[in-house]
Amino acid sequence: MNDYERVALIIRYLDEHHVEQPDLNALAQRVALSPFHFHRLFSKWAGVTPKGFLQCLTAAHARTLLREGKSVLETALDAGLSGPGRLHDLCINLEAASPGELKSGGSGCELRYGFASTPFGDWLAAESQRGVCHLSFIDAGESAAAVAVLQDEWPKARLIRDNTVAANLSSVVFDASRRNRSRRALSALVRGTPFQVRVWRALLRVPPGALVSYGQLAALVGSPRAARAVGSAVGSNPLAFLIPCHRVIRETGVISDYRWGQTRKRSIIAWESARPRLTSERA
Repeated sequence: MNDYERVALIIRYLDEHHVEQPDLNALAQRVALSPFHFHRLFSKWAGVTPKGFLQCLTAAHARTLLREGKSVLETALDAGLSGPGRLHDLCINLEAASPGELKSGGSGCELRYGFASTPFGDWLAAESQRGVCHLSFIDAGESAAAVAVLQDEWPKARLIRDNTVAANLSSVVFDASRRNRSRRALSALVRGTPFQVRVWRALLRVPPGALVSYGQLAALVGSPRAARAVGSAVGSNPLAFLIPCHRVIRETGVISDYRWGQTRKRSIIAWESARPRLTSERA
């Protein structure tokens, strides 16, 4: 059991027993660790204590982030930003595959792919000469099925196993200190309809620590009545975490389904919203 699996187990437990307000000892017992080791592991993973992290998991916290989302987006747009709205976040150049490339299914293209660990479990990553083209979180026993999905997306491409691709991407995406040193924009190549690509580009404008509703996202892409179509595009996101579809929730503040698991979505939202808190505590 890796660190994320232990944290996910605790989050699922808290979803069912939060009314009981379980203490540190009870949580540590759930993952067969001493209170000291559990507190240290959790704080290292989340960046804040278990108690502080729990506050980021509540529905009330999600609703607050949702209300803040509109003003955050407006600020980003007013500043002319085409990517994420915070300097410490990723800069991503998102390029759409051409109709000819879509039809060819990746013929004549080499994709280097591999597996690596992230703060949210393992993921499968693939990269072409033009950029990152696939990212998906995987659980135990899903490796072969995940590769089959990748091959189905690019049926005529040649797949070459190279775990360093996934490891390097994990380091760049999740290690803020490395991002800030390089400041190099990541290139990404996606397969999708023009509408889907428009939605995915809009998602890049939602900064970490902010959330938007499907309706707000629909308005952002100029189709305020197309919330359902926007939801479908969000669910078809080919680049887990990189295109932050996890930052989209329902108007009520409910954290809805996620392609890679609702528990993982709740974990990512709370983890991201804990980052500014950690920074302010250190200031």
